[in-house]
Amino acid sequence: MEKRTNAYQLELKEVSLKNGDAGTKSLHLNFDNHDDLFNIFEVISSKQIFDNKETATEFALGLKLFTEVMLKNKENPLFEDLRPAILEFMKKLKSS
Repeated sequence: MEKRTNAYQLELKEVSLKNGDAGTKSLHLNFDNHDDLFNIFEVISSKQIFDNKETATEFALGLKLFTEVMLKNKENPLFEDLRPAILEFMKKLKSS
């Protein structure tokens, strides 16, 4: 049976640099995730864990990108020590 995932496209543009220069770089990334990311953004925002919605969205996007890579690479020893802590963290986040 084919595994179903949601497909996303991310465009990241450098706007300005800390030295005052204008940004010139951009990144286009296509990826998939087993979760509905826009729903996750709303859920995290509604929990009011952070002071503003943008911070909540940054947090949710970073977390979901990272944890999806972990899921797709379960056997990678790089994540071995981190996996138990992430599982506990996700339980805590979901219960808050």
